[in-house]
Amino acid sequence: MLGTQGAFADILYVGDSGDNTVKRFDAGTGAFLDADNDDTNNPDAFVRSGSGGLDGPRGLLFDGHLLVANQNVGDKIPGEILRFDGQTGTLLGALVPSSDKSAPFAPRGIVRTAARVLYVANLTTANGTSQGDVRTYDANGKLIDRLDAAGFPNNDYHPRAVVQGPDNLLYVTVRDLKKDGLGGHVLRFTPEGKFVDVFIADEGGIDRLNRPEGLVFGPDGRLYVTSFRASPDDTDSIRIYDDGGALLDKIDLYQTGETRVFSQALLFGPEGRLFVPVINPAEATGAVRRYDVAAKTFEVFADTPLREPWYLTFGTTNPATLAYGQ
Repeated sequence: MLGTQGAFADILYVGDSGDNTVKRFDAGTGAFLDADNDDTNNPDAFVRSGSGGLDGPRGLLFDGHLLVANQNVGDKIPGEILRFDGQTGTLLGALVPSSDKSAPFAPRGIVRTAARVLYVANLTTANGTSQGDVRTYDANGKLIDRLDAAGFPNNDYHPRAVVQGPDNLLYVTVRDLKKDGLGGHVLRFTPEGKFVDVFIADEGGIDRLNRPEGLVFGPDGRLYVTSFRASPDDTDSIRIYDDGGALLDKIDLYQTGETRVFSQALLFGPEGRLFVPVINPAEATGAVRRYDVAAKTFEVFADTPLREPWYLTFGTTNPATLAYGQ
């Protein structure tokens, strides 16, 4: 039998792009919760492989049911926002179906405000390198708006993730699609969707911000952002910024010479620990690490049967701020 949200103090949900599933783990122990003897559920998962056409699970939100941004990777159709039953993992339907003319082409991170406005980071609006946007939808999946970063270069406007900050502004990671993949920005918008400013700008390179995606504010008020390496001489890392956008510190995911891993997203959880899904591209395996950010140390919180873990959410993660238990 699959466990339910009510059977545990809290549950960690992880989207696995390696087999197009969503898997669950006990938020306290890291124990895998979806092992069963059902041969039709293979690999074992809460949201079964490919359910509802799931092909590239990205942003996740839990509000009693599970919302999943489905990128439809490699397909020529737009992405979509799918809904799954919070107790059984069965498909409830699409909040924003790929057939909708307002569907995001390549949805990544998502957040939902107290007013039930859904923000979707849309990497690109068509195949290729066309600029992306951030789209907002109402509780019924109807498009409200497309956020325009007026004055920001269109070629660099490829949103990857979103979060509502302590100042109530929307923070958005963006990258360009240059071949070298270097650099990145964090932009800010008002809750109404008006562009405010470029909060972080980095041309990238070794020991710099490159291709940022996941971002989250910690209990310490600092902004934590995932960053990719610039070259084999660099390391993938989590970069830490103050409330003015100045770099304070970073956490390397490995040391030079060690096996490379990288992360697409991150989230704070119980006891103020930072939970980071990492992917080992050489072995096609993944895990969720649990970091003590002050000590910059981690333990492997969950691994088997993860392959390519991307986004994650706890049952009690705030859908807007991504703060734990609020």
